[in-house]
Amino acid sequence: MSSTAGLVIPCKAAVAWEAGKPLVMEQVEVAPPQAMEVRIKVKYTSLCHTDVYFWECKGQTPLFPRIFGHEAAGIVESIGEGVTDLKPGDHVLPIFTGECKECRHCKSEESNMCDLLRINTDRGVMLNDGKSRFSIKGKPINHFLGTSTFSEYTVIHVGCLAKINPAAPLDKVCVVSCGISTGLGATLNVAKPKKGSIVAVFGLGAVGLAACEGARIAGASRIIGVDLNPNRFEAAKKFGVTDFVNPKDHQKPVQEVIAEMTDGGVDRAVECTGNINAMISAFECVHDGWGVAVLVGVPHQDAIFMSKPINFLNERTLKGTFFGNYKPRTDIPNVVEMYMKKELELEKFLTHRVKFSEINKAFDLMLKGEGLRCIITMED
Repeated sequence: MSSTAGLVIPCKAAVAWEAGKPLVMEQVEVAPPQAMEVRIKVKYTSLCHTDVYFWECKGQTPLFPRIFGHEAAGIVESIGEGVTDLKPGDHVLPIFTGECKECRHCKSEESNMCDLLRINTDRGVMLNDGKSRFSIKGKPINHFLGTSTFSEYTVIHVGCLAKINPAAPLDKVCVVSCGISTGLGATLNVAKPKKGSIVAVFGLGAVGLAACEGARIAGASRIIGVDLNPNRFEAAKKFGVTDFVNPKDHQKPVQEVIAEMTDGGVDRAVECTGNINAMISAFECVHDGWGVAVLVGVPHQDAIFMSKPINFLNERTLKGTFFGNYKPRTDIPNVVEMYMKKELELEKFLTHRVKFSEINKAFDLMLKGEGLRCIITMED
């Protein structure tokens, strides 16, 4: 066991004290892991739009002070009681959802929506005792998504950690822990395009480009990128995108434009924007008889999906997905292996790098819409 096992570890963390205000670098105390928990040393983390969304707190339940961060890679420092499949020194990816391996969802081959560890954006404490493992001078600091990786050390439920190949470069594979896997799995695990298929992807942010990467890996003959920002097309070519459609350039619905381009519709469509109109367009642009549309983006909770029943009766299929249908502990190590075998290209997603002390620069980049993923190096 490490020399710090069982002890409180003081370390640096970027704390959000108020919604929308710059993070503040603080000295926090990180308590030892309890039963079924693991304390890890975070080596690299990156900024995902979900962090920004809850940091801005526009419409969500405010929960501050809080330590954000959920895309990361680290090394196990110590383990709590009952943890048997991880040990100090193991390389791991924290995941915002989990796999307890005991519930009906975890035992099902078709689901990854664990009853115990499914994403909970409103919980700021650990499941074991309902308390935080972070504090500043005795004042508890809230967790985020059970991960809180904007801290040099963090405590995570063992079911939310994927043990990975120790040879994998942590500054690259850290992005596998959220957005890249979500988009990649939406295509490979849910849409399942056959070789030679035509695939449309709505939204060319990091998740959408990961969906394009999945289509490229699957051997799609054409990948049609749909986005309102024409500046995204050039970068999208690196991910296999062959055609670009900007809905603003056309007088008719984009699904009609795509149907005309593809002799009746695409074989598969993946929607990665969360915009309800884009969701409807994605479904209605797939070919009758065999077309499959997959919804990835999260819409407003009151949004209503409307399409004529005949679209279903004409044998179009509509599916949804959560985290690309990947089980965190079982499947994510295999995604890392795809990268190690040079099947999955991660470097294309990594556009910026900053020191941990400059983490607010990563927020600025995302708010300006610059780049895809900014890697934050924890050791300045």
